[in-house]
Amino acid sequence: MTRKLWQFPWGYPESALFVAGIALAGFLLQLTVGYFDFALLHYPGNLIALAILAGLVALAVRFQYTAAVRWIAGIPFAVTLTVGLLLLALYMELTPQLPRPPSQSPDLASRLGFRAVTSSWPFVLLYGMTLIALGITTFRRLIRFSRQDISFICNHLGLFVFLVSSGFGAADMFRVVMHVETRNTEWRVFNKNSEALELPIAITLNRFTMEEYPPSLTILDRQKTPQDPPENKKPSEGEFFQIDPKRPEGQLGDWGITLDEYLHTAVRINGEYRVNPMPESTPAAKITARNRLTGETKTGWVCSGGNIPEYFSALPLDERHILVMSQPEPKRFASDITIIPQGGAPISTVLEVNKPVAVGDWMIYQYGYEKTLGKMSPWSEMELVYDPWLLPAQIGMGLMAFGALLLAWNGAGKRRSFR
Repeated sequence: MTRKLWQFPWGYPESALFVAGIALAGFLLQLTVGYFDFALLHYPGNLIALAILAGLVALAVRFQYTAAVRWIAGIPFAVTLTVGLLLLALYMELTPQLPRPPSQSPDLASRLGFRAVTSSWPFVLLYGMTLIALGITTFRRLIRFSRQDISFICNHLGLFVFLVSSGFGAADMFRVVMHVETRNTEWRVFNKNSEALELPIAITLNRFTMEEYPPSLTILDRQKTPQDPPENKKPSEGEFFQIDPKRPEGQLGDWGITLDEYLHTAVRINGEYRVNPMPESTPAAKITARNRLTGETKTGWVCSGGNIPEYFSALPLDERHILVMSQPEPKRFASDITIIPQGGAPISTVLEVNKPVAVGDWMIYQYGYEKTLGKMSPWSEMELVYDPWLLPAQIGMGLMAFGALLLAWNGAGKRRSFR
């Protein structure tokens, strides 16, 4: 006998229709009230929402043997919820997203929430329903704990904690950029309205340092203007010889290039370049250029000058062409800082790109510097991110990693038992 639609136990058709109904309700809300206001989840709003979520999960677990609860915690509903979220996530990845476009925009995609998917009502409702279903599934298994369920519980509980922390903690996240001058201490930042805000954390910039890659050499035509057509371009123009002391010879157009001497940190004194690792130093190279057609040879120093125009030097090759050095590209930049948290002991550390420093609920990142001055930058910019929900999110990821290891271990054990 064929089972009728909406007859328990529900399966994939009912689950798909239910998820589509949630999404439709979200689109209707999006058209009427606009994007979801995450300010509602600011503390203590997020704790109230978390309490409501916990109450719904506890109530469902209390009646876990009813057909409706078993369906919510079942595989068909979980799969269709995941598909719904994945479709929204896929659209978000394939289309440009805006921070928060106006809800009354004439653009239909904006009005339906597709220009800011994570702030749209369809996403919020599906996300909330996913938390409810995941919480019921996890805690149903938790109250009937068995050693065989450890990996399942770690994976699902970890995912639940991570999703709760990411969603409910997003409104409490605070992100600012602090501008600190060398040998100065700063604890203030400025918001979008140029209003000063005092933070419970201060930073002293002891020193800003930068390492640079060796520069390149190229040939320029002194009589050519940027508007000249491409057909008038000399073959060697636009070509570069990368300076590398291990490979001192190369070719630029008709000229063979030989690197006689290279100084990565040089200053110019009486027309000669000397090694001096001071902030004003710049790369300089002594070059011998030989024309393979005429045999003419030119030797001299080439230097980009860095931020000191007096250090600049080019090697004339003929009446029109000169050999010049490009500006070196930054390889690594870092800030030697002292962090002074309110009520805590000072912390001395070196801040680098992709190597943030954690201080309580704060994460401090190397953000920027004065690019026109390079390693002579008199200040450094640091991004400070306040996230009180970071620790629960890390715990959730740790649980998922542990659960994945247990699954791999158990799978390896089963394969060994079959041999």
